[in-house]
Formats: sequence, structure tokens, C-alpha cells
Amino acid sequence: MTDDPDSARRRRHRNERIAAASVVLLLAGIAGGIVWWKQRVTDELRDSTYIPQNVTLTPEMELLRDYVRIDTSTPAGAANGARWLAAQLQKRGIAAEIIESAPQRLNVYVRVRGRTPGKALLLFNHIDVVPATAQWSHPPFAGMISGDQLYGRGTLDMKGTAICQLLAFADIARGPAPAHDLVFLATADEETGSRYGMQWLLANRPDIFAGVKYGLTEGGLTELMREKMTYFGIEIGGKQLVEFTVTGKDQESLRQARTALEPYMFPREAERVIPEVARFLKTIAPTRMAFRPYLEDIHQTIRDGEFWRLPSSYRDYAQNTLWADAPLRKDGRWSMTVRQINLPDELPDQRIAWLERLVAPYGVELGEVLIKEGPVPLSPVDTPLFRILADEGARRYQVTTGEQIQYRSTSDSRFLRTRGIVSYGVAPFPIDFYQSVGIHGVNERIRLQWFTQGIEYMRSVVGQWARGAE
Repeated sequence: MTDDPDSARRRRHRNERIAAASVVLLLAGIAGGIVWWKQRVTDELRDSTYIPQNVTLTPEMELLRDYVRIDTSTPAGAANGARWLAAQLQKRGIAAEIIESAPQRLNVYVRVRGRTPGKALLLFNHIDVVPATAQWSHPPFAGMISGDQLYGRGTLDMKGTAICQLLAFADIARGPAPAHDLVFLATADEETGSRYGMQWLLANRPDIFAGVKYGLTEGGLTELMREKMTYFGIEIGGKQLVEFTVTGKDQESLRQARTALEPYMFPREAERVIPEVARFLKTIAPTRMAFRPYLEDIHQTIRDGEFWRLPSSYRDYAQNTLWADAPLRKDGRWSMTVRQINLPDELPDQRIAWLERLVAPYGVELGEVLIKEGPVPLSPVDTPLFRILADEGARRYQVTTGEQIQYRSTSDSRFLRTRGIVSYGVAPFPIDFYQSVGIHGVNERIRLQWFTQGIEYMRSVVGQWARGAE
């Protein structure tokens, strides 16, 4: 059957209208795509990721550069660093005490008295840095500036934060008396165990810690995606390290013992999630696109048998871990070093005894205990100081703030927390991933504009506390 002429004409006109509409939609799509692409290019041009900016050196930047130029990787150099810090305080009209805990182990201490005794805040940092290797692109103690970044060992760990603390302390020391005492403390040899630093001071100078309720130091986390911070973490504690040697009559016995330990280097015990860890993982979940469903309710993830889907960096928060080095011969005896990284509330003696029983059948026994830390309580998050730290981070960086729990690294906070001092760690300035790998590595560096932001953050936090936070 054939169409009549009118039907064919109507169908042709309808098809033409459809074609015209399709062309209009296509053109609109192209136009929209062009607008989107132009906006994306504009955003890319405005986003200065990895593009160094010109900076005008400020006195604060020069102060950090001068501090970085002191090689504090040796006891003698750290002693020079202590004298330099005391001199900087003196220039600001603040008389500090230099405390010698051992030859060339110097600590710097000063206290500003508040209007009301007790509830003091301790700003503490360490002077020493880890040694620098030879692979740096800029000399590690030259304080060289390339682009907008200051290169040098200690810029991040932790001379940058120390300068932020010093300037904030000086503000309060030169002004009206704070609500409570404010203490500045720079310590020796934190990087080698704090034997002549924080540990010695706690044992021999209890007056430094008299009335101290809060401590503030390094240890926090700033996560960035491109140039924008996505999480500001305030460190409240972490896992604890136990390090010891086990010895045997020959290499073979230690090799067999290490083989027996290998399964435990990949945790096999049941997961144990302490309440603070569950809360921490839930807090950071929105910033973890790939693992958000598993972190929002870690207990449900474990019940569903899905815990294995998380990377070890998350699983470590719920499990004790260990590592055994290769056997070595020394002084006619074979030995190997074992490191246990335990959950914050674990009893280290029990963990050592467990391992002793495990390796005993191979003729291996406990040697020297080199480090034994823990248990250490986690600091609470319902305190006025935590709220100041979090609120200032959220306001200044427009970011989610919350607690941070460390699963590998530690700070001197561990010695204070066991004595009832609530201690927090912050990175007051942004640190991107590429900078963070320089900590204890090569090309440690700080972006100077971000360092300035850290000074402002610390001054604001300490100023708010001085005005009367309880």
C-alpha cells in the first residue's frame, strides 16, 4: 500500500523537524562542551600545582633558614641549635634556661606565668635531626631556596614547627599574662630515643612539667589533593614500638626461627578495633573514595568478612605487626633484630613473651631489649584545646578536621601521655605528598607560603588558648 501525497509530505516535514532538533541539540552540546573545556582550561591555569611562585622573604622565613643552616644532626651541632634558640628568645626579651642533660646534650626551657595556676600548655619541639645522605639536589644544611621552597634537613621535622611555636610563644610572653602558664621546651636527641631529652627531663626536672595539662608538638597530618587540603588531622596517639634481639648458636637456627615468624609479618591474629580507631576511620572515610564504604563502619566491615579489602595501612590500625631482620654474626654470636609495632594498649612484656615461646623450639632466645614502649593512652578529643586546634584548622584551611592516629611513627608525646598530660600533634602548615617523603629522606623542603600559614595558625591557636580556654 502506498501513502497519499499529504501523508508523505507530513512525514517528510516531521523528519525534517526531528533532524533540525537533533542538529540544535548537537550544536548545543558542542557549545556546552566548548564552555566546559574553556572553564577547565581556565581552572587549570589558575591552579598553580607544581608551579613555583615568587616569594618575598620575610623575617620569619629568614629565621627558619638560619635555623636550618645549623647542622643539628650531631650532638655538638644540636647543642649549637639550642644556643641559637635561646639567643632568639633573648632577642625578644625572653630569658630562657639552657639545661645540659649530658655533655653536648642541651635543652631549652622557658615559662610564662599565667593568671591562674595549673592547666598549663607546653609547646615542645626537638632540636636534633636525622643525618642527611649525599643524594640531595641541594646541600641539606645550606638553607637554599629554589622557586618558593626552602630546602634543608629539618624544615619539616621539625624546625618549621619549632619556629611557629617560638613566635607564638613570644607573642604571649611580651603581652598581658595568659590565663594559665605557657611553656616553651626544645629538647635534645628525640630522633635517637629521647634519652637525654624528654625522658631525662621528666626524670630530673619535674618542675618543667608542674601544672602542665596540655602538650602540643609535631605529628599531625595535612592531606592535599592538588593544592587543596582535604583533611587536617590532629594526632592523638598511635601504635608503640618494641625492638629487641634474639640470639642463637648458629645461622641456621635463626633462619628457622625467622621462617616461623614470617606468617606473623602479615598479621593473622583476629582484628581488634579500639573505639578511638573506629571513630578515626569513620571521620576520614568521606575523604577516601575507594575505601569509604569499608571505613565508615569498620566493625560491620569485619563482620561482613571484607576487612581484607583494605590496604595494610588501614589494617595495621587493628592488628599488631612485626618484622624480623636477617640474621647477623657479631662478636662470635648470631643474632637478629625483631621489631613489634603494637596497638596502643598492648602490654609489651606479653608480646615479647609470646614471641619467645614461638622461637624457643629452634634454640633461639631473647637477647637485648633495645626499645620497649607502651601501653600509651590516646588523648581525648573532647577538650577545649582540641576544639581550638580543630576549629582553627577548619576555618583557616576550609577543610574537614579530626583526630589522627599514627600506625608507624612516634613523637615525644608518648612520654607525656603516660603521665597524664593530654598531648596533641599538629602540622600547622600544609604538607603535600612529595614534601612528606623528604622527611627522614632526601630533599626535605617546605613551601614558604605554606610555612607562613603555619605561623598564623599557631599564633591564632596559642592566642585563643592564652585568652582563657580551659
